[in-house]
Amino acid sequence: INGASQPEINQLVIDILKLPYGSLIGFFVVYFLGGYFLYSAIYAAIGAAVDSETDTQQFMFPIILPLILGIYVGFFSVVENPHGTVSTIFSMIPLTSPIVMLMRIPFGVPWWEIAISITLLIATNFGVLWLSAKIYRVGILMYGKKPTYKELYKWLKY
Repeated sequence: INGASQPEINQLVIDILKLPYGSLIGFFVVYFLGGYFLYSAIYAAIGAAVDSETDTQQFMFPIILPLILGIYVGFFSVVENPHGTVSTIFSMIPLTSPIVMLMRIPFGVPWWEIAISITLLIATNFGVLWLSAKIYRVGILMYGKKPTYKELYKWLKY
């Protein structure tokens, strides 16, 4: 088995069988739905603000960046130090928590950290949905005009 001894393989199998599958599946559903609705609301706001796909490109990078950052932090920080400062902070930020917290849970995260993370995710969902509705209300009427970040900010004030 190319370099791995039998005791190491046995220990790996034992560790995999010890994972908390019930809580992992439950939290996966919660974080998946929370992240899905959060990013859906953001993309809905962008879709309402622009007329064509080419106009959306200026808004995509700031939305994709937290996803990429969450994956990066998950693979390089959570694996090395699941209870470190970087891992803990990124598991609380709603845009990255669906990725980072799910990577931390198998290492044993205190219940209060999970509760804070889920509460922040749900509260952010409501906030983003409210802001998306404001953008939709104005953006749907602004046909033919390519919006800027400054204009989107003005739309939020209407």
